[in-house]
Amino acid sequence: MGKKSKRNSGPKPGSNRAEKLEQRRLEREAEVAAPTRPFAGLAAECDLVALREFVPSALVELPVRDAATPVTAATVLPGAVAALVRDESGTAGRYVGLQVQAHTGDPGADLGAAVTWAQTAEPGTSLTFADPQADGPRLADVLVADVLPKITVHQTFDWWIPEGVEPTPDVAATVVQANQAIMPSARLEADGVVAAWWVDAGDKAHLRWVRPEDEDDLMLALARVHAAGALHLGEGSRFAGSFRTHGLLVPVFDLDPEKHVDEWAAATAELGERLAEALATDAPLTVAERGARDGLRSRQVTLR
Repeated sequence: MGKKSKRNSGPKPGSNRAEKLEQRRLEREAEVAAPTRPFAGLAAECDLVALREFVPSALVELPVRDAATPVTAATVLPGAVAALVRDESGTAGRYVGLQVQAHTGDPGADLGAAVTWAQTAEPGTSLTFADPQADGPRLADVLVADVLPKITVHQTFDWWIPEGVEPTPDVAATVVQANQAIMPSARLEADGVVAAWWVDAGDKAHLRWVRPEDEDDLMLALARVHAAGALHLGEGSRFAGSFRTHGLLVPVFDLDPEKHVDEWAAATAELGERLAEALATDAPLTVAERGARDGLRSRQVTLR
């Protein structure tokens, strides 16, 4: 008799390939089970999405329920680790990372696990991967939900090195390299405006506005405003499109880079008022508005 074919018999149990396949299967299952809006219910939801997806360098004083053990969220930590605790002049500086190298499909669970670890870890330790447990806390479980936290935007990664510490040549070179890749960024401050982020990309600037509304409702509102010729921030601006991430829709505007971020504040607040009026309208879309909606959808992308 001929030898039995091993084709399609699968990897040998316990082998490295079997373990990798099992890990991929678990990751796929986690992505399917993950909530569409991982930061839902938090006042900081929109800013957390921005900080996780596109803001280069910023720190957030998280409103943790255990106020006696403060934790700071960072856009990215050295090595893109999930969390670290360091000695800062005799005080433990506790940090969790939003942009990390290793993660599951549920950022809310990852951050809940990272905050929990950071609150008890010793200075000088770091956490490469925050492994959330099925019954473990999510970010919404460890934060005071209705508090909008203080956000400090940095134009460098110099804060990676604690004050008074002389970095090794390798660490210093890493910070210099990271600083060279940063584009100037700012959180736009205006009445009624939350999570509108400006960035100077060189030849043009952009405003990315993470909105809290239901995606479909906001798309209809954008279509109504666009059909009326009012989807802009005034002279020197252009609506560039939108993208979807973490269950939210993010309109993007191209801006004149010669203008300071503060010069866009009033126009952004006015656009917010136009969108609020459109969101409150429940009349069927007109022909022009349907055309605008279809055009907006064709320019929409999804970030995962």
